[in-house]
Amino acid sequence: MAKKKTVYVCQKCGYRTPKWAGRCPECGEWGSLVEEVERTEPKHRSSWVSPSTSSPVPITEVGSSQEQREKTGIPEFDRVLGGGVVKGSVSLISGEPGIGKSTFLLQVASLFADKGKVLYITAEESPEQIALRAKRLKAEKGNLFIYSENNLEEISKQVEKVNPVLTIYDSIQTLYLPYIESAAGSVSQVRECAAFITNLSKRKGITSFIVGHVTKEGTIAGPKVLEHIVDAVFQFEGDRGYNFRIFRSIKNRFGSTGELAVFEMTETGLKEVPNPSQFFLEERPKEKAGSVVFAGIEGSRPILLEVQALVTRAVFTTPQRRAKGINANRLSIIVATVEKELGIPLRNFDVFVNVVGGVKVDEPAVDLPVAAAIISSYFDRPVKPEVALFGEIGLTGEVRRVKIEELRQKEAEKNGFEVVKDIKHVSEIPEKILV
Repeated sequence: MAKKKTVYVCQKCGYRTPKWAGRCPECGEWGSLVEEVERTEPKHRSSWVSPSTSSPVPITEVGSSQEQREKTGIPEFDRVLGGGVVKGSVSLISGEPGIGKSTFLLQVASLFADKGKVLYITAEESPEQIALRAKRLKAEKGNLFIYSENNLEEISKQVEKVNPVLTIYDSIQTLYLPYIESAAGSVSQVRECAAFITNLSKRKGITSFIVGHVTKEGTIAGPKVLEHIVDAVFQFEGDRGYNFRIFRSIKNRFGSTGELAVFEMTETGLKEVPNPSQFFLEERPKEKAGSVVFAGIEGSRPILLEVQALVTRAVFTTPQRRAKGINANRLSIIVATVEKELGIPLRNFDVFVNVVGGVKVDEPAVDLPVAAAIISSYFDRPVKPEVALFGEIGLTGEVRRVKIEELRQKEAEKNGFEVVKDIKHVSEIPEKILV
């Protein structure tokens, strides 16, 4: 019997090489090259594309049809989706283990079962485990079918037989196609399985949700091309030590990206939080130095968050700059700007900044609240009560305008805060907003 030929494939980027190496020459990832058996038989038709009998037509002759959307029954989830799920769409739901992906999708499946048949494909848990969770969530419905299988070809037969309105695949890393010899979860399997599911969903007009694991770096496991195959990518965020979860839109072909919804984890599943601003500020300490309210924007939604800073004298020669919820490099720039413009010797102090609640903020509008929190903690003087801030800080200390200011101001006023808009330079912070 002839010896099978093997090849080493990078599980991060898909790079192939006949020899093993500790580091991938393409993406630079360490320990990502895994040995796989190379196919020698004629390759099957790729699941990426399906034969089409249509012919090219001018765009002026293409009829404009309205997208068919279905409400999930969870208003906050529908808002992040862009108004509801689109028939035949494929969405990837990612998040850390134990954060609530399967629980949430089982709740969605139960609500969809009122509209028609729902097929929940579990490749990680037994049907008995899913049934126990459904009983706890009170999500038992006659139209909700559970199928435990890893082979995607067998799964497709059941999809054809059941003809559901919604299919959930939990998870993509445990599914496999038998004509691909690599193990489940490999680059080849994840890529081809995602394309297979997409083609099946588009052809049958079935809405599909795919569960995806994340790596220790917090990125979606598998090749980057996986995110390009699906129509939408959503991510669950939040610390498992907290009782809330943040559902964020990363990519959405049928709606805006960056949208955010907040859910609270309860004994009966995930419960939506209609007013996240009030939720995040309910435990904010009053009249304490280093605490500032930030009027931010997530997607198209305004949200109030608490930014805290702690400035203490450095113990070691090199002072620490630690940030949670904002970019650490951005923090270093803000500290340097504050030190120069106000003459504060922060080089002798450790600076710690935290966005309370585990929310990650990427927009530059958080600069001013961070600077105000640092200055407040350094002078041990609290910020004036019921004050909210936003604004970008330049390297010369000037405060610049940011997007959607009117919406931020309305959200602050709705929750009893006043936005201070007359700060033009970082040096004005002690005089204008500190008690």
